[in-house]
Amino acid sequence: MRGSMQSYRKVSVESDLGVASPHRIIQMLFAGALERLAQAKCAIEQGNIAQRGLFLGKAIGIVSGLNSSLNMDAEGDVATNLTRLYDYMLRRMSEANINNDVQAIDEVVAILKTIKEGWDAIPADKHNITSHT
Repeated sequence: MRGSMQSYRKVSVESDLGVASPHRIIQMLFAGALERLAQAKCAIEQGNIAQRGLFLGKAIGIVSGLNSSLNMDAEGDVATNLTRLYDYMLRRMSEANINNDVQAIDEVVAILKTIKEGWDAIPADKHNITSHT
């Protein structure tokens, strides 16, 4: 049953991605990273090293993808500041993985939530973009 549910969720996400705007895709990536971080934190608390590594690896992949999607040619310092934050979060997630550090995960979650809140606050008429700032 669990495998069937995971397959259904995967198909559902893939369907959503097929029709999602670039803005919505970034929202989905933020949500996915936050979910993986919560799962990694739970794995640490349960002493499940394999799951911790799996979920932190997935979160690292998502944050790396967000970082690589930045439009560094955009005006202003937003992209530069975001890439610095993403790089910092990547370091902290690696440290969390090496040291079983729940506080490092909490720190990354707080930063990601702040960035996501800003992204979510972008007015709908500004959603038609090709990459995030």
